[in-house]
Amino acid sequence: MGDTYYTILREGEGQLREKMSRFISFARKVSTAEEARAIVKGYQNEYHDARHVCWAYMLGAGRSEWQLNDNGEPSGTAGKPILGQINSRELTDVLVVVVRYFGGIKLGTPGLIAAYREAASLALDDAGVREMHSMREISITFPYMAADGVMKVVKGGEVEVLSRSFDNTCGMRLRFREDHAPEIIGRLTSLSGVSMAD
Repeated sequence: MGDTYYTILREGEGQLREKMSRFISFARKVSTAEEARAIVKGYQNEYHDARHVCWAYMLGAGRSEWQLNDNGEPSGTAGKPILGQINSRELTDVLVVVVRYFGGIKLGTPGLIAAYREAASLALDDAGVREMHSMREISITFPYMAADGVMKVVKGGEVEVLSRSFDNTCGMRLRFREDHAPEIIGRLTSLSGVSMAD
């Protein structure tokens, strides 16, 4: 469905050893770039003795806002494979951070890409997946005599009532899935005296 998207269910972690290097990975749910950067900063402070703290995030139901960082690793060997794991699972509102303690043996470009990909995958496996839906909120006002008709639409099970007031002029704040918006709004606006605002 068009309003469905996926994020992580909970925080996830993973650990990987590759030729003496140790990779510790974290998957965190985020909703803004500022939040993602603050969490990255927290890991950079916590693991200040690590050689690299690499990361990538994806934001928004449309999966349109993203950023990645190789943090000193050769370009394209860390952030890109981390983001690749987020993309292959079609996740959003997620940040994956991979901390690397260098073990003295160089992994080379293919080895680095494989290690960061695997570390990110372990954290995301641990985090699980949650299905989400884009939601729409509207406010409606209507005369008291239209209340029965409005309640029939609202009680259809697809609509959550956030607030309501019943007086000479009645009002409600409603929330429902974006996919159901045309039908619900159509049914409400067909009722006499109902007016709507976002």
